[in-house]
Amino acid sequence: MLIGVPKEIKNHEYRIGLTPAGVKELIANGHEVMVEFNGGDAIGFGNDQYVAAGAEIVESASEIFARADMIIKVKEPQPVECEMLRPGQLLFTYLHLAPDPKQTELLIKSGCTAIAYETVTDNAGTLPLLAPMSEVAGRMSIQAGAHHLEKAQGGCGVLLGGVPGVAPAKVLIIGGGVVGTQAARMAVGMGADVTILDRSLTRLKQLDSEFDGRLRTIYSTADAIEAYSSEADLVIGAVLIPGAAAPKLITKEHLKAMKKGAVVVDVAIDQGGCFETSRATTHQEPTYVVEDVVHYCVANMPGGVARTSTMALTNATLPFAVALANKGAAKAIADDKHLANGLNIHAGKVTCEAVSVALGYDYVAPSVALA
Repeated sequence: MLIGVPKEIKNHEYRIGLTPAGVKELIANGHEVMVEFNGGDAIGFGNDQYVAAGAEIVESASEIFARADMIIKVKEPQPVECEMLRPGQLLFTYLHLAPDPKQTELLIKSGCTAIAYETVTDNAGTLPLLAPMSEVAGRMSIQAGAHHLEKAQGGCGVLLGGVPGVAPAKVLIIGGGVVGTQAARMAVGMGADVTILDRSLTRLKQLDSEFDGRLRTIYSTADAIEAYSSEADLVIGAVLIPGAAAPKLITKEHLKAMKKGAVVVDVAIDQGGCFETSRATTHQEPTYVVEDVVHYCVANMPGGVARTSTMALTNATLPFAVALANKGAAKAIADDKHLANGLNIHAGKVTCEAVSVALGYDYVAPSVALA
């Protein structure tokens, strides 16, 4: 199979779909790989490294899209990229379709087969291709939040960990999954006063045990969100419903009760965000203010640490990429129910139920669509 890896074109997105080591692995399995010129150069993966791994360096994304059987990316394809996709071509990347009707429409129109990293599952019931970026984003959320609490950044001027004789910042984390856990680890490590909300008592017990009482675990209700958000200096939105739009848990009314200069970081922004007032921002202009509350809603947070993120992502996606290349999409999906869960679009049909519900399309099961 001929595999193409284009350079990412979103604002300040420096990740790339494969490391040189990933390229070498696919070539060892008998495949050919094209990488766009300087695709990984910004994060220390130069053209020479890809050539040494066996890749062909091509000058343009248009050539990659025209020739490749499978496209491996990081971020969702932009409109100009969607328009280069063709029937029968395989796209393997993050998609986040539920809050993005335009991208969904363009992918349906293209006739391609689109597999989303974020809906591939595993036997443990987790999302193994979303997890590494969730780990990065969870840790970065505290780093970003702490920075924007500084007065010069528009925050209330509170040091996250405080100092002897001065109380630390109060951090509220909504959601105890991968993002929430990693955010908690960073916040607790920096000495903050941390509260984490979740609707799973089992997960709350696990967190209580894992952190040995160093944070509060509270069952998530509307009342708890209202009470704890009003006291918080920093709120992290870490709620995920696989494939679906994120629920709006913090409303504009909640913001009115929050501290002036408090910061909210919406890690769920790729799925539409879990704050009513969230809208996607970029690393170039990461924040805006609503009701005197600083909003950080960067839609590609892990792109800020692109080298670490690229290596972590390739580690997770590579086995699935090899399976798709070795078997072809139809057989690989038929052989692996978890990869089948990743199929979002095929030949003009929506094959992810959560996306169909969110955007009003008819749902077609992957097995039916592929047949």
